[in-house]
Amino acid sequence: MSEAIMDPTPTDWNGKIMQKRIARRYAAERRFKVMGFLAVTLSTLFLAFLLFTMLGQGLRGFQRTEIAVDFDFPALTSGTTAAAISGPNADAALNSMDIPGIVELAISQQYGEISEGLLTSGAAGNVRQMLMDNPGLVTSQQQLWLPVDSRLDVAFKRDGERAAEQTVAALAQKDALRTGFNWTFLTGADATDPSAVGIWAAFKGSLMTMAITLMLAFPVGVLAALYLEEYATKNKLTDMIEVSINNLAAVPSIIFGLLGLAVFLTVFGMPRSSALVGGLTLALMTMPVIVIAGRNAVKSVPPSIREAALGIGASPVQVVFHHVLPLALPGILTGTIIGMARALGETAPLLMIGMRAFIPAAPEGFTDATTALPVQIYLWSDEVNQGFIEKTSAAIIVLLIFLLGMNALAIYLRNRFETRW
Repeated sequence: MSEAIMDPTPTDWNGKIMQKRIARRYAAERRFKVMGFLAVTLSTLFLAFLLFTMLGQGLRGFQRTEIAVDFDFPALTSGTTAAAISGPNADAALNSMDIPGIVELAISQQYGEISEGLLTSGAAGNVRQMLMDNPGLVTSQQQLWLPVDSRLDVAFKRDGERAAEQTVAALAQKDALRTGFNWTFLTGADATDPSAVGIWAAFKGSLMTMAITLMLAFPVGVLAALYLEEYATKNKLTDMIEVSINNLAAVPSIIFGLLGLAVFLTVFGMPRSSALVGGLTLALMTMPVIVIAGRNAVKSVPPSIREAALGIGASPVQVVFHHVLPLALPGILTGTIIGMARALGETAPLLMIGMRAFIPAAPEGFTDATTALPVQIYLWSDEVNQGFIEKTSAAIIVLLIFLLGMNALAIYLRNRFETRW
């Protein structure tokens, strides 16, 4: 045994050497605390800057600028009656009225030489919808508020083109402009004019895609986790399966997009750009995450639960499905929701299977052509028109709210059903 170990001399804690060592240790701890505080502060500042910038631009996307237009419907429609546009032939009557021409004539009569390019391309559709909702308008003189062109919308909310700012200033002097909530953004679909775009079609496509993903990934992932943890024997095959699952969870998402393109579209000939193919592709990406979370949740159940169930006569299958699975379900659900939240924000695999098409209407079924909200954000961010900038930020806000809601649900389920041993 060495002399250092056998040396009975006690440590001199008040000695200079030991005091220097203690001082260096305390200094290192203080430096570590300062660096940790600076790291957290810097991260918070970057996050605050990101949220401030996004909210500053995105909140304007939920608003739209409207212009007041006076309509003398009896004169403009040659005496069309309310009964003509409210009966069974209402569509034919409205089509025969030449509503775009009526809108153009009304705006030119009221604003003269500055009337060119004041209204968005969907203004005539708004007037048509107003007449369908209230046929009595066609027999009266009314002032309607219609959405303006995106150039004027941007100029009225913030700095825009000089010519647009001059037009906005002239209209503002007449109190002809106002800003209101843009319901079309929540209920519409994609369009070429940023004043007429909406997120409902993309949002519905995301919901349908997530439904397919959940229906496939959750049961398969949970059953695979139960089999690997409770039934599978430990051998080279199961070891290889476990390593493969862990590796699949770390594979870049675009690889799953290539797999979906090669298998679901090329081999099986499924509908391109559909929620069905998107859900199948994202299910392949989400399933390894659910398997890993499920195995950890099942492993956390104490062995005493299994032993007690077997001791009172339960079969192995009853032990798993009546005792182990209910106790592990909170952890499984938490992992599932986190995996689904990751899948909701994915863009690359959906681009690979063609979900970047121009979709002017919400999909009706799982095989209809559709897009997803992250893909819609990507497409809008690539547009040149300045009006799409605020719409992109507004769509990001909606996506973040949805993601935060899913994470909040995961936290609630974990706290609600978690059992402490």
